Amino acid sequence: MTMITLEAQARIAGKALGLLKKSGKIPAVVYGTGISATTISVDAVSFKKALKEAGESTTVTLLIDGKKIPTLIQEVVFEPIAHKPMHVDFYAVDMNKTIEVSVPIEWGGESAAVKAGLGSLVKVMHEIQVEALPADLPHELHVDISTLVTLDDQIHAKDIVLPKGVTLKANADDVVALVAAQKEEKEEVPFDPNAVLVEEKGKKEDADAPAEEAKQE
Repeated sequence: MTMITLEAQARIAGKALGLLKKSGKIPAVVYGTGISATTISVDAVSFKKALKEAGESTTVTLLIDGKKIPTLIQEVVFEPIAHKPMHVDFYAVDMNKTIEVSVPIEWGGESAAVKAGLGSLVKVMHEIQVEALPADLPHELHVDISTLVTLDDQIHAKDIVLPKGVTLKANADDVVALVAAQKEEKEEVPFDPNAVLVEEKGKKEDADAPAEEAKQE
């Protein structure tokens, strides 16, 4: 497993955040096993690289004043427009204790049912809950949709091949993906205003008929 490291600097909470961001730093906090909540900052470029490589299920070792702290990227707050990281939460973990995390799914293969036009692929789940030692946590889990040959086929959580040391925590029978049958589109009948007028006229004549009959009597 490739070790992902990220240098960080301790900082005073809430102080000069504007200057911090202008200098290319991202405010962050690290908390969890064996450490009290500590405010830090990380280099924006280095963090983006670490996030791409690690996601939220691979350990990232923070280097703070020469001390190594194994962590998981717990939460990232992004700017709404530019979508740049504004703040990061790191969760310190014990490398000797298992932890539960949600691992994203990577889709691969081609479904014969979809290719034949029988239906559309429905991705019911996009991540799977697993348990493992931090060092054994996978970055992603592969799901091969080529097993979806007919509309009756489904992929369940138990069908996903897990790496050694990783245990499934999601319900084994949870549906991960399936192919939903194509719905036939009903042909739209063009709107005919004359038909509406004829129908309304017919209703009016039916309503007037009893009155006319009464007069004749």
